[in-house]
Amino acid sequence: MNFLTPQLAAITAAVAIPALLILYFLRLRRNTVEVSSTLLWKKAIEDLQANAPFQKLRNNILLLLQLLALLATLLAIAQPQIAANISKGNKHVILIDRSASMQSLDGDPKNFGSKTRLQAAKDSALELVDSLREAGPLGGKSDEAMVITFDLAGERLVNFTTNKAELRDAIRSIEAVDTPSKLADAFVLAKAYSKPTVLENVGIVTGPPAVIHVYSDGRLPDSIEAQPDPDDQVLYQALGAGDAWNIGITALRAERSFDDPTKISIFVGVQSTSPKPISVDVELQLDGRTARVEPLRLPAATPDDGGNSVARPGAGANAAAAPSPSSKNQPVAGDVLPQVGGVVFPIERPDGAVATIRLRIPEPAEGQSGDALPLDNNGYIVLPPARRMAVALVTDGNFMLQRALTDDPAASMAAYNLAKPVKLLRTAEAQTFLSSKEAAEYDVVILDRWLPEIEVAGKKVKGLPAGRTLALGVTPALPLGVNVLGEEKGLSIFTTWRRDHPTLRGVNLENVKMLGIPKTSVPRDVPVAVLAESTAGPAILEATDIDRKSIILTFDFLKSDWVFDSFAYFFARTLDYFARGATADKANPLQPGETLSERLPRGVSAINVTTPDNRTIDLVQTAGGDVNFAPVHKVGYYTLQWTGPLGPTDVEVNNKSRRALAANLLDQSESQVATRPTLALATQVVAATKPGEGPGTLNLWPYLLALCCGVLLVEWFIYNRKVSL
Repeated sequence: MNFLTPQLAAITAAVAIPALLILYFLRLRRNTVEVSSTLLWKKAIEDLQANAPFQKLRNNILLLLQLLALLATLLAIAQPQIAANISKGNKHVILIDRSASMQSLDGDPKNFGSKTRLQAAKDSALELVDSLREAGPLGGKSDEAMVITFDLAGERLVNFTTNKAELRDAIRSIEAVDTPSKLADAFVLAKAYSKPTVLENVGIVTGPPAVIHVYSDGRLPDSIEAQPDPDDQVLYQALGAGDAWNIGITALRAERSFDDPTKISIFVGVQSTSPKPISVDVELQLDGRTARVEPLRLPAATPDDGGNSVARPGAGANAAAAPSPSSKNQPVAGDVLPQVGGVVFPIERPDGAVATIRLRIPEPAEGQSGDALPLDNNGYIVLPPARRMAVALVTDGNFMLQRALTDDPAASMAAYNLAKPVKLLRTAEAQTFLSSKEAAEYDVVILDRWLPEIEVAGKKVKGLPAGRTLALGVTPALPLGVNVLGEEKGLSIFTTWRRDHPTLRGVNLENVKMLGIPKTSVPRDVPVAVLAESTAGPAILEATDIDRKSIILTFDFLKSDWVFDSFAYFFARTLDYFARGATADKANPLQPGETLSERLPRGVSAINVTTPDNRTIDLVQTAGGDVNFAPVHKVGYYTLQWTGPLGPTDVEVNNKSRRALAANLLDQSESQVATRPTLALATQVVAATKPGEGPGTLNLWPYLLALCCGVLLVEWFIYNRKVSL
């Protein structure tokens, strides 16, 4: 037990206790009255004897009760405190998880749906703030605390302070966001403010070790990277139930048919951690109206022994296997291997639309828990309008490319719907065409083993023209190109490629062999992304600047066996990519926590974005034509609006250009919501405590004052009984 103000209590006791005793020694002043007899005045005589000076005190219950009440008051003035476990130091770092899983409805496991995990975390953190030690009027050292909230990144709300009101306001201000969660960044931020500092003319000033309070459900895949100092004490307060289960959308994608762009297939992946088999309805809404409903039955989740694996979040059914979400913290009792399923909605719609996917999950029986996280029951996707594109082909002869761009359904490669016949150009006339106004009428120009001359830094070089281009068998000059180091004489193969890029999704490069591929390298400071790497160097590139967007094959595909495999599919996907404005995959361009970054047409003004919670924020276009908004905190639709020309997939509403973007969680790990019983850090494994169980300081003075009031009531009752007798 600690006393914050023992000196003040001692001074008060030195004055109050003697004063109370003196009251029982003092003779009372009475008026002299003559009476015939004192026989019936025994009480008066006893009273006179009791008030005689220097007479020995007799047993008096009232005096004892008054001394007890005074003692309780004096102890209250001393402000005694007790703690279940003594915390080292007087600095407290309060880390509160505000990620998507903290919106689960089992903050009070005994009353499902009454409180979210974040609400329970805030309540518990407020109790901790109330229990912090305070300095008394005559001295003593107060506890300090700081508040950090975290999701993918940490955010300091209050630096170390003894002001409890400021700490309470900061904790109450925390709102949930729809992002996944990471702990390591929050630890780095906490230690940045609690580390020893160097003061001028003083040197290194060290403080006491910190007590780090982590309020979370433990769904922190990077917790093993969090490194507290050896003398820090980490306390993990687990929010939620260890057997909580959830059903959510973890994959979402839409594709238009290559041969008939009016037909769309919407793929929906659903994950379940329910301990029992469950049936749900998957509803498709187009522009706010129900279009279709498909039933889906999911089997019961099975225990995860740590040796299982699941598909990468949002990567679809064909994605490569990735470690289980529990792999970094295993073994952990209670983890389950989710069950996955999906539906496909085939629709026919030439116009654009916004599509919303909703899961209809049965309501739980009274007194039972249900789907813990409603957040991932909805998915959002933007369907751009179907477009026929205009294509120009620059070649001195390539039968396969010419056949691929005809309307002949028997062509060896998939035909693509075109707005007008392909413009065929010889290389001799292409230079003039590319510098004419007519070139701007074409959505994409295909350059077959030829590059025009462009001016770069005052020099004429072989490079990429303005606009969207598919450059085959060429090595453009820097800065939108590569360094050519020579030529690989033998066969080369692909080593890695970006399976998530729209042009390469579903494209198999594993057994492709290439002959005579140039050896190349890409400097780090150029706007060129490597989409596929070969044994000779980068082989498929994407180059982008304010005037250009290009997919580049540095090798001649005719000198490879790719032409007999999946090149036709790659070619069709690349044309589709350009038809959609060469933007990221519209199925999931955004995830909460990322930056919304879009390139708008030149010359636009009055740009703003409307968020899913109906906030409108003004944006500024960069010199490169981009607009940026960060961070994206909520799932749903984000609408960009501006005054000026339309892009390929934009629409005009009330004389304003608009572009819709969809943000989705689509995170398998975050959708597994069972609270973890331990938190594995880099240097220790911390066992969880439940709300109200962890170490903390309890102030006893309110209870002592209550005891004082109770004793005084008893003393008053006894006194009145004596008077009435």
